Amino acid sequence: MNLTYQNIILHYEKFGDKEDTIVILPGWGETKKSWECLIEILQLDYTVYFLDYPGFGKSPIPKKTLTMFDYAELVQYFLAVNKIKSPNVIAHSFGGRIAILLSSKYGLYMQKLILIDSAGIKPRKTLKARFRQFSYKLLQNLADFLPQKTRKRAKNYLFQKFSSTDYLNLPEEMRQTFKNIVNLDLTPYLAYVQNKTLLLWGECDQDTPLKDGIKMNKKIRESELIVFPRCSHFCYLENPYVIVKIILSFLAE
Repeated sequence: MNLTYQNIILHYEKFGDKEDTIVILPGWGETKKSWECLIEILQLDYTVYFLDYPGFGKSPIPKKTLTMFDYAELVQYFLAVNKIKSPNVIAHSFGGRIAILLSSKYGLYMQKLILIDSAGIKPRKTLKARFRQFSYKLLQNLADFLPQKTRKRAKNYLFQKFSSTDYLNLPEEMRQTFKNIVNLDLTPYLAYVQNKTLLLWGECDQDTPLKDGIKMNKKIRESELIVFPRCSHFCYLENPYVIVKIILSFLAE
């Protein structure tokens, strides 16, 4: 199913037909395939909705640059269209950013909120990262003095050398959107999350480190943190049956 909000097309799928609802907000670039195991079990007791963000899955690349607030308002519109008033929300990584905004800034009432290895806390730049950024800007400026024939090639080489893999893998139209997302620190919003929240975290997460989960647990008033030893940023894939059992128990409280 598709819906259109401010010329942004959002594809979503519905599984099951129970009274209570779960909305899954996946990570950046994730598709239904990585969630199939959990959806198969959750739909036995809940109506489950899965969203493809603009530019991923079956949702086309948006024609404009988006901000985190655009994503939150898009999901709000999706909930309104489907008359979903008090969903349970399961959010992984980037999806956690949306869920945090929906609960804090937009005041969305959720029955329960589950954040899995959530993004949202902007890391402080290390000295190494600052030096790398300085070096990139300096070399790009120096490349301006090269002959025109080699200037473009040199600048492209520097871009490929210094950019992250996630950034390089994006279509050009999505790159500014990506910058908008990662540069917004949601730490100030955490204290305003109103929903009872369960945090599930991989001990060895390198993308959103465990210290982020600990910080969220301290900032979000009604929250509980469960850490999965030896697990990565995708603890829900590494322990799907344990995760789904914990989720169902939390939702049934």
